[in-house]
Amino acid sequence: MKVINLRKQPEYTERAIGYFQSKWASEANKPMYDDSIRRSVVASNPLPVWYLLEDEGEIIGCAGLITNDFISCGDLWPWLCALYIEEDHRGRELGQLLLTQAKRDAAGMGFPKLYLCTDHVGYYERYGFARICTGYHPWGETSSVFEADTAD
Repeated sequence: MKVINLRKQPEYTERAIGYFQSKWASEANKPMYDDSIRRSVVASNPLPVWYLLEDEGEIIGCAGLITNDFISCGDLWPWLCALYIEEDHRGRELGQLLLTQAKRDAAGMGFPKLYLCTDHVGYYERYGFARICTGYHPWGETSSVFEADTAD
């Protein structure tokens, strides 16, 4: 089981694009994932960073570390986004591997906090996240905003 940071292993770029698109994209926004992931592996700025979780050659999860997750809280960053674990691998705390790596990388970039927005209650709290406010999306919905310290 290993977490792949696409900046460090850009040979996974094509697989990552396909995987993120299959889990998170509609036909209309597939180019957004393609462009963001391709640009991230050559970016001089520290963000975004995209991750895959691989188990014996099979991609079973993903996550991203980005500047904003389409939420009104523009004063907060970085954001964890697109956390996903394949259904047949859930219940084994594998999401924690991606969360931990994102926290470590954010800390290494000098960020004391990591943020995320979600409607899931109870999951992220187990990994040190606490709800801090409500955020507003451009499409009119709201989500709870959570933060966690990046230091172990």
